[in-house]
Amino acid sequence: MSPTKAQAGRRRWAALFFIALAQLMIVLDGTVVNIALPSLQRDLGISDGDRQWIITAYTLAFGSLLLLGGRIADYTGRRRTFLIGLLGFAAASALGGAADTFGLLLCARVLQGGFAALLGPSALSLLTVTFTRPDERARAFGVWGAVTAVGGAIGLLAGGALTDYLDWRWCLYVSVPIALVAAAGGSALLGESRTGGRARLDTPGVLLVTGGLVALVYGTSRAESDGWASAGVLGPLAAGVVLLAAFAVVERRVPQPMLPPRLVADRARGGAYLSVGLAMVGMFGAFLFMTYYLQVVKGYSPIRTGVAFLPMTVAVLLSAGGLTTRLLPRVAPRVLIVPGLALVASGMLWLRTMETSTPYAEGVLLSGLLLGFGAGMIMPVAFNYATHGVDPQDAGVAAASVNTAQQISSSIGTVLLNTIATGATADYMADHGRSPAVARAAMLEGFVTAGTWAAGILLTGALIVAVLMNAPRPEHRPAKRDHKPVPA
Repeated sequence: MSPTKAQAGRRRWAALFFIALAQLMIVLDGTVVNIALPSLQRDLGISDGDRQWIITAYTLAFGSLLLLGGRIADYTGRRRTFLIGLLGFAAASALGGAADTFGLLLCARVLQGGFAALLGPSALSLLTVTFTRPDERARAFGVWGAVTAVGGAIGLLAGGALTDYLDWRWCLYVSVPIALVAAAGGSALLGESRTGGRARLDTPGVLLVTGGLVALVYGTSRAESDGWASAGVLGPLAAGVVLLAAFAVVERRVPQPMLPPRLVADRARGGAYLSVGLAMVGMFGAFLFMTYYLQVVKGYSPIRTGVAFLPMTVAVLLSAGGLTTRLLPRVAPRVLIVPGLALVASGMLWLRTMETSTPYAEGVLLSGLLLGFGAGMIMPVAFNYATHGVDPQDAGVAAASVNTAQQISSSIGTVLLNTIATGATADYMADHGRSPAVARAAMLEGFVTAGTWAAGILLTGALIVAVLMNAPRPEHRPAKRDHKPVPA
């Protein structure tokens, strides 16, 4: 290898660090505020009915604007969009940390979600066009998948530590130095790339898909408080389905569609989107149930709860980095994804063995290890094939599509599982009374019931992926020349 190629290789791997750092910040911010909610609510005088919007405002803006963010990255430059997203996210995080009213904090969370919608697709598309050799691509996506899978658990740990030892505001301030470091590294190491030719924004597509995703996320967010059968839930969900159906029709007829139908028609890519969505349902459902189980049933402190998730994090890293990265260039994708989904389902089913008195090592630890090993087998493969083989001009929107699957699935899945858990808990208490011991047992009963449903969804999804994702094992052929960036 010539000195020039060796230097370019080192720059790529250094750039990966800063791209992955940006992704970690995005995923971390989805959970870091959760543990701080009681302190935050108390300090700002937020009502119980309004507190959910601290989480929902972020997910609503993030999930609904992702496809638009991906197309903006393709048209205006992925490096430029990456840097704007990082700096905007840092400013929004600083605003949220300094907020002294509920309204200002809510505005900051919306801004965070909007800038994350720019940042997420641009980061993944930069990874896609930077690593084109199959062996390097496997290692790079192993890192990316591991970061995505463990980011939520790291967020819980960081949220507990920051809330216990500093203040809830640091759960927002922590993103500022991360974003600035990633922006400095990305500015120095990343080359610009964007779609060539004259770009025309698909305005009808933008309006339809953004409106449809907003309606879906909003309707889902209301289900916990209003019930799935309420007009406030069914109305937005129906509107979301209609708008997204209209979006699909429009995209087949416009000359430069926002989401080209060929991207989602590919079976391997469709299987990858489904796999990411199912994995997020399992992981975020586990984060929710285990957090409440450890704090409410077992009496753990926030920081101790965060530490309890560390073995899951280690399992993801070992699985993604030690196993999946080595096998990804050699085997068909479903050979890794289907067993991974089965392991995540087993982790959720392990909840059925737990009682209120079950020791940590026999309950949460074993469940977390199964979940971690399974997620580490799914995420690198799914993210790789979600962007594999796309034209360079579509890298941003392809990355946005898999991010959208991740975000929408985690939002809908978490609310769905929480609704199932709440219903099972209420039924148990109605049958057994309302003593403190019964309340703890009832909460566990809710988690077990929802975990069983999650396992059923995951196993059904595994069967679908086994049939749908029929991509063969990668061909071993000389690597194509790396993607040539378009000058800014």
